[in-house]
Amino acid sequence: MLPLIALFIAAFAFGTTEFVIAGVLPEVAQGLDVSVPTAGYLVSGYACGIAIGGPLLALATTRVPRKALLVGLTIAFTLGQAACALAPDFTAMLLLRILVAVAHGCYFGVAMVVAVGLVREDQRGRAVAVILSGLTVSNVIGVPAGTAIGGLWGWRATFWVMGALGVVAIAAMLALLPRTAGAANRPAGLAREVRVLGRQQVWTSLILMLMLMIGQFGLFTYITPTLLEVTGLDESLIPFVLLLNGVGATIGVFLGGRLADWKLMPSLIAMLFLQALMLAVIYAVSPYPVPMVIAVVVWGGLNFAIGAPIQTRILAWTADASNLASSLIPSGFNVGIALAASLGAAMLNAGLGYRSLPVAGALAMLVAVAVALASQSWEWRSRATPPLPAAAE
Repeated sequence: MLPLIALFIAAFAFGTTEFVIAGVLPEVAQGLDVSVPTAGYLVSGYACGIAIGGPLLALATTRVPRKALLVGLTIAFTLGQAACALAPDFTAMLLLRILVAVAHGCYFGVAMVVAVGLVREDQRGRAVAVILSGLTVSNVIGVPAGTAIGGLWGWRATFWVMGALGVVAIAAMLALLPRTAGAANRPAGLAREVRVLGRQQVWTSLILMLMLMIGQFGLFTYITPTLLEVTGLDESLIPFVLLLNGVGATIGVFLGGRLADWKLMPSLIAMLFLQALMLAVIYAVSPYPVPMVIAVVVWGGLNFAIGAPIQTRILAWTADASNLASSLIPSGFNVGIALAASLGAAMLNAGLGYRSLPVAGALAMLVAVAVALASQSWEWRSRATPPLPAAAE
């Protein structure tokens, strides 16, 4: 368990630096003498760095020992935070954020593979959940704390604190990760890395990931105006609703991990269907404050409960060539987030209103249910079983 905690700390650090920028964006814009919309490119640039640079770096480092790579990526993160704190202008800040994001994308892919290799086969889902919880806890604790630090001492202080957190993560990995962590995952060669993506369990899981992001971020991107304009909540209550949503997400991560270890596909299909129902409930209760808040918390829990088994499935079905596939997990999430936000914007620009967003999410989740059922049926008919790790073949 201690090695997983070391991986969690670094995941928490990466997650916080990705999301905290939203909390200090106006201050960053003012400090770098750009408009707030221009400063928003620091968010999209980071997402592009994860989606594009992460898989490329993962492929380029397949022969690097896993522990050394994870420590090196966290060192890059730490130096990147210090450089961001000292950034003289917007261009430098954007480039630095993109470089950190490349390390971020590679880190999560490698950390997932190492995590499942540290535990028994029946604990893989829980190992994935520990890494994934770094992102949820960063939203519950890291982002509010980083935003508060920025408000008290300026946005540059936020990045200095992130750098200090990186130092803690480096120390934890050096002390707690076994030297042979991930050693069983031998380089499989580019051709084989690409070939495993053709397994239906892998590409259907990536489709499920995309549908999940539409169901989550199509609404979550615009959750504040939805709660203000449709539900009629007071603005002072919004942070507490988002905090509750984050708490629900953190609980959901560990629940999803346990369900993945118990009965992965039946649990996943059931949760996808429940999420479709939950988004329909959000549509129905959105004008009513108390039911809406409860629905948003449950919806947040289901979002992250579903994420753990999807990732566990990808890792299980690419165990013999996991470098590229695992790095596509954070890439897939970020591409999905971008598409979901764009879809939501298109719907709003078409005059459909905030209340239409959960309807689109519910439809996406029903598509996910159909894909998951087809994938499971195909798997049963073929009697296929997940591959063994490369070293075990």
